[in-house]
Amino acid sequence: MKKEILFAIALIAGASATNAAELPKIPADSIAVKKELLFSDDFEGQKPSPLWHRVVPTFTNENGTLKGTQTRDKNVLDDKGNIKIKAHAAVHGLMLPTKDSVVEVKVKLAGAAMLDVEFDDRAYTNAHYGHICRAQIRTNGVTLVDERDGAMRNDIRALADDPAKKAERTKLLIGRQATFPGKFVPNAWHVFVVETLGDEMRVTVDGQPAGYLKSSGIGHPTKSKLEFGVAGKDGYFDDLKIWNAAPAK
Repeated sequence: MKKEILFAIALIAGASATNAAELPKIPADSIAVKKELLFSDDFEGQKPSPLWHRVVPTFTNENGTLKGTQTRDKNVLDDKGNIKIKAHAAVHGLMLPTKDSVVEVKVKLAGAAMLDVEFDDRAYTNAHYGHICRAQIRTNGVTLVDERDGAMRNDIRALADDPAKKAERTKLLIGRQATFPGKFVPNAWHVFVVETLGDEMRVTVDGQPAGYLKSSGIGHPTKSKLEFGVAGKDGYFDDLKIWNAAPAK
């Protein structure tokens, strides 16, 4: 596929998710060195790798790309007003265990509000659905999230149901997420790279440093699978490569 790089990004350097002045400083150089290539997919083949599986539909292979479309875009209620089907991004799973890794994939937001690369461990029961960490890209920036020790940790997640516990929950989430502002062209292909090494995660877009987070949950030793998510209508992935990684230092 023809490579398009239409890139404009503004970053604020500076470790809170809500205060731009406290954003972590993004390392200028990679924190990880690529080792052996674990997996690659250009989505040109007729038969997908058996490592792929559906998590939350719908994804299709379209013109040599992986296309995701969120169909569960609003809650569906039963006749008693309870949520029967909860709104959720479209998610495609890849059964590929990693610890430290470099994930490189071309992304195109098109009509999507968000695309992400997520690491999970379904055997880990102290966080909802084994969520560990993720990196997200939107047209206006990049967000890095420690979910294991952040919003998906069971005790923290439970606090969300009690308005009186809002301040307590907010305090526990300090340093577990960081959003870096940027500007990404919706209908252009961008090279999205996610490095995880120990308790650190670093993101680049089109070769430029775009986000960084250091948080304990990222260092989870067994990331048993990767998931690729799309919120909104029609986001695209292409030319996926995943490597084992070692420290760059």
